[in-house]
Amino acid sequence: MKQLAALFGRRARLRWLHLIIGGALLMPYFLVGTVLVGMAGGGEPVFSSVPAQLAAFALALPMAAVTGFFALVRPLSVATARALCGVPPALLADGPARTRQARVRTASWYTLHLALGGIISGATLALPPFAVAVIALPFFAGLRETWLLDGPEALREPWALALAPVAGLAMLLALALAAAVAGEVLARRAPVLLGPTPEDRLAAAERRAADLAVRNRLARELHDSVGHALSAVTLQAGAARRVLDRDPEFVREALTAIEETTRRTVGELDSVLGLLRQDAEPDEEGTAYGPGLDALGGLLAHCGVPVAYEREGDPEDPGTVDPVVAREAYRIVQEGLSNALRHGGGDAASPVRLLIAVRERERELEIVMENPLGGRPAVARPGGGRGLRGIAERAVLLGGRAEAGPYDGDWRLTARLPLAMSGAADRAEGRG
Repeated sequence: MKQLAALFGRRARLRWLHLIIGGALLMPYFLVGTVLVGMAGGGEPVFSSVPAQLAAFALALPMAAVTGFFALVRPLSVATARALCGVPPALLADGPARTRQARVRTASWYTLHLALGGIISGATLALPPFAVAVIALPFFAGLRETWLLDGPEALREPWALALAPVAGLAMLLALALAAAVAGEVLARRAPVLLGPTPEDRLAAAERRAADLAVRNRLARELHDSVGHALSAVTLQAGAARRVLDRDPEFVREALTAIEETTRRTVGELDSVLGLLRQDAEPDEEGTAYGPGLDALGGLLAHCGVPVAYEREGDPEDPGTVDPVVAREAYRIVQEGLSNALRHGGGDAASPVRLLIAVRERERELEIVMENPLGGRPAVARPGGGRGLRGIAERAVLLGGRAEAGPYDGDWRLTARLPLAMSGAADRAEGRG
């Protein structure tokens, strides 16, 4: 049963079809070859001469090989090999052949496919009718008189006629075996000739790295935006609950802050989710990922903790600070405020101190944030701890640096970012 499945099973039939397609693709080249052979032979009929047909076949293969160098031949060949040859998709390359090595491999595959397909297609067209006629010889006298009239005398013997059906079945089995072997040859050579080259693997690795960078960026955006909003809303709601009966004005202010915080966060969340759904693409400055330093006023006004904000230079000017740097600076400040809310002991007497300075001489944007420790470490919390790591990642991707830790009884966060993006940082941001 296994042997019959190997010859006539679904995979064998699909591979046979793949070979037939190869034979069909060979026909234009073969016809051009017959014209050339006919011209060289002085107009002698080509289709009545086996040597002439073989010569036309030999001329067709180099022409097919030249066609195989076109870049789009590989994706078409890969699609048919995946669908009909039973080759695992991961073993085959995606996209057009761009490098010389890939094109040589593709041309070799294309030529091999058409060569084997031409042979099997020709045999499939010619052999089955002949084999059926041989099988029918013992049962039809008229067929014997027609076929064996000029044939050898031995073929008219009873034993020869008795073996004719066996011979016809053997021909059909031989054809099926030849098709199965040819299909197996193509299936084994497909990963070698249509598989990814080292350049393809490098390009795939770069694409995966770019996708991972985008995923990490979106994760940081969600963490910083939503995490900060939840911390601020939780703190403000808790404070409002405690003074609900004795300070209605404070409760009103807390509810206003909660409304502003959630409204701003919903807008940022829609932007990030739009990117996840591929409904939107960040513009060339990347600002579709979130707000910049020009939106810092709204953040500080409704962050849930008093902030003493000082700035040097004009960090909100897009002509001074690259928009992507401004966006990352906003997120760093937002995460610093989230840490102050969760871990700090800030109150009106000891607010969070924030300095954002444009250092023209060093070509840097400096962010310094200090807040009281409040008796608890600011570096870890149950189920979290990614905020400071995210700040460091943002700074490093821009070509800057960030550090955080206890400082003179407070917690200090310092980040230094370049005012302008470097080429490497542009590529890390997906802008180059």
